[in-house]
Amino acid sequence: MSIKPFIPQLVYIEPGAMEYPLGVQLQEKFQKMGLEIRQTTSHNQVRNIPGDNDFQKYRNAKATLVVGVRKTLKFDTSKPSAEYAIPLATGCMGHCQYCYLQTTMGSKPYVRTYVNVEEILDQAKKYMDERAPEITRFEAACTSDIVGIDHLTHSLKKTIEFFGKSELGKLRFVTKYHHVDHLLDADHQGKTRFRFSINADYVIRNFEHGTSPLKDRIEAAAKVARAGYPLGFIIAPIYIHENWREGYETMFQKLDETLPKDVRNDITFEFIQHRFTKPAKKVIQKNYPMTKLELNEEKRKYKWGKYGIGKYVYTTDEQEDLKNSLFSYKEKYFPDAKIEYFT
Repeated sequence: MSIKPFIPQLVYIEPGAMEYPLGVQLQEKFQKMGLEIRQTTSHNQVRNIPGDNDFQKYRNAKATLVVGVRKTLKFDTSKPSAEYAIPLATGCMGHCQYCYLQTTMGSKPYVRTYVNVEEILDQAKKYMDERAPEITRFEAACTSDIVGIDHLTHSLKKTIEFFGKSELGKLRFVTKYHHVDHLLDADHQGKTRFRFSINADYVIRNFEHGTSPLKDRIEAAAKVARAGYPLGFIIAPIYIHENWREGYETMFQKLDETLPKDVRNDITFEFIQHRFTKPAKKVIQKNYPMTKLELNEEKRKYKWGKYGIGKYVYTTDEQEDLKNSLFSYKEKYFPDAKIEYFT
């Protein structure tokens, strides 16, 4: 069953947002839609999310949109997929139980969109100038699923067209949503790689609630490819489950059946295995007490992280098995596609 585009149940607007045309447009749009709008001095003051307990508040926060101004214009790095993360939004309306955003945004799971898009793009231009004559890549989906809210804001569309005009910039983002129609006519000039996160049906069905089904994502990818965008797929998290080999091969088969043959000259794949940290496990079990997600430290290998927080990853043998299996399916169905990394 297809899911409808995200419409927030509750909107908060920071006063500074009304100094920008997009802030004014969004307030008018949400008023016409009859949504409940509240004022807030800052997103940090968004404390009274409705709900009788943490469980309800978490879910209501995921349906809350804060319209604000991005004050920090220093971009984070975004390896391995890009040099920088371009901050158009934070937070996500999806309920992916394994998601790392649960720990990075723990107490603030609401969605925020930034209205000072021109200032953000000016900063991107400065980063490009600093690195000239090298190409600089920007990732727009590090802290949100930007496609999931862009039918409301069109910030992403504007950003795609900005990079289309740039000499040394490239944009990339990834989504689990199929609501792409308004982006198909953007003047991208081939400088934006439009990626879809895909997975075995078991993983989507059990752990990616509130996102588009695999069939819809793949059909959206076909539309995007026909619109001339360079296309990519992130398979993440690669997750060991019953009959996982068949599950992942079926996913590749569906992709092969749906993607037109004439748009396969520039496809990339990124492979990311499932891993978790101790803090993440705690948050996941609090937010999704009935989760079937396998979080048993004893079945995993411990890997030190660069910030001192170690991760629980699959054992060496399991990692080899996953890598060999997925690479073989990729070779079978998409022999000309490029593998960017396996991690």
